[in-house]
Amino acid sequence: MASTVTTSKDSAATSRPGYGQLLRTRGAWTFLLPGFAARQPFAMLTLSIVLLVQHTTGSYGAAGAVAAVTGVSMALFAPYSGRLADRHGQRAVLVPGVLVHALSGLTLTALALNDAPLWALFAAAVPTGASVPQVGPMVRARWGAKLKDSPLMTTAAAFESVTDEFTFVVGPLLATALCTAVDPAAGLVTEAALTLVGGLLFAAQRGTQPKTSADGRARVEHASALRVPGVRVLIVTFLGIGSVFGGMQVSLAAFTESIGEPGLNGVLYGIFAAGNMVSGIACGAIAWKAAPQRRLVIGYAALAVTASALWTSQSALLLAGLGLLVGMSIAPSLITGYTLVEDLVPAGARTEAFTWLTGAVALGQAAAVTIAGQLEDRLWDGAGFLVPMGGTVLALATLLALRSRLVPPSHGRTVARGMDHRAPAAVD
Repeated sequence: MASTVTTSKDSAATSRPGYGQLLRTRGAWTFLLPGFAARQPFAMLTLSIVLLVQHTTGSYGAAGAVAAVTGVSMALFAPYSGRLADRHGQRAVLVPGVLVHALSGLTLTALALNDAPLWALFAAAVPTGASVPQVGPMVRARWGAKLKDSPLMTTAAAFESVTDEFTFVVGPLLATALCTAVDPAAGLVTEAALTLVGGLLFAAQRGTQPKTSADGRARVEHASALRVPGVRVLIVTFLGIGSVFGGMQVSLAAFTESIGEPGLNGVLYGIFAAGNMVSGIACGAIAWKAAPQRRLVIGYAALAVTASALWTSQSALLLAGLGLLVGMSIAPSLITGYTLVEDLVPAGARTEAFTWLTGAVALGQAAAVTIAGQLEDRLWDGAGFLVPMGGTVLALATLLALRSRLVPPSHGRTVARGMDHRAPAAVD
């Protein structure tokens, strides 16, 4: 039976975990490179929909509503996708998923270009969102299977956050460039093609996918990660983060159009995402002494404060500066939340837990896109920035009230954590 007690040799090997050591993990590059390619389209999807539908309908409200349906659909189906991946393997879920996503995304594009009624766009948005491949959670689950109790898990969480945010630097820039300089439909067409190719390449990496919960006992123990109280608290926290992403996407697009510089949209969103990426790199390089629960509260408080200032921006330069600060406040919360999953959730249910968090971000983003779109249509340019403020403040209040649920139930050291599908056992 394995325990978290290490030998002096093991301690020396892991006393200074860092990115270099993480990337030397055997077999890591076999899933990292295709995983990056497969998750890149996700950063393009919502903005591509907003820009296409706004172009064909002339309404940010309609564009936000269609993007919101996609986000809600993804949020509802993502945890089920994660549970299936835990039970039957990631490849079994990915291959049909990317095929459906590419087909439904192209259908949505064709309907929008042919001035289809709004209900038809909603109908096409449902399978487009439901089939979004959950590559990020799958990569995190592969890290978990590789590293288990290693101190490198925090570094891996930071690395994945940085990777996610790098895609959100490149994705919006690429989507904006394609939709404004090539064709309004070019963003969604490219997103569908990249999803298909990247997803199939990632699915082909069978050797690194986690073991499945094949026996009956595992299915009973890991019926749903949602049964863990801490996961429910993290879901609310990530909903608030999603409100920042959604509110920023719509509001930045409306703001840059109002000043006659629509091409700045991708640049401003890229600055916001770059702030997230830079702070994520720093988080992974720091040997933290504070408990993750405390780090989450502090980081989220900083996010709520900075997000609350966005609506006051009157110039692109000021908005860029505030966006950078908001982005820098997001990464610590995301990284700490994903790290807490490793302590709170049994190994056989972690892909599902990660998809609940990813789905919460998508759901928060969907709600924010809808509300921000309506505010932009009916109030002043920049009114959509009120959404990130409201979302983060409400989530922070919930986090402060329920933070005790983020403490793992074990009162001693954990034995055999992450080993097969056994529950953690406390020792004196």
